[in-house]
Amino acid sequence: MTETLFYHLERRALEDVLPGLVEKSLQRGWRALIRADSADRADALDTRLWTYDEASFLPHAQQGDGEAAGQPVLITLEEGNPNSANIVFYVGGALPADWPALADLSRIVLLFDGRDGAALDAARAAWKEARAAGHDVTYWKESPSGKFEKQN
Repeated sequence: MTETLFYHLERRALEDVLPGLVEKSLQRGWRALIRADSADRADALDTRLWTYDEASFLPHAQQGDGEAAGQPVLITLEEGNPNSANIVFYVGGALPADWPALADLSRIVLLFDGRDGAALDAARAAWKEARAAGHDVTYWKESPSGKFEKQN
């Protein structure tokens, strides 16, 4: 059963939250895949991962930039797992096409903007699909202080 976390963004932007989550994944020794909804978002995230913190370095590439299999963090628009990631981040409205096919991952993280009604509806539908596929789903909401708190 794959641990699947739904992150409800309310105060901070995706670009402010994602780098820290990716960094924590690398600290665990995991490889990460970031599945974006558009080429524009993939480009913006690529830039953000290079510049978000002057004191740290997140080694990554976009699909098509070098050998995908060798990347510890890969940003892509496509299905599949070309870098043998342990964790997949779905961002900007990107959603899994086949929840059961993701059963071999350590973790799935779906980040969605709770201020966007369509994104909220899509996340609710994805929650139901993930549960139906047997994933261990949890819901994390951003608190007033900006920390994510697990909701029951």
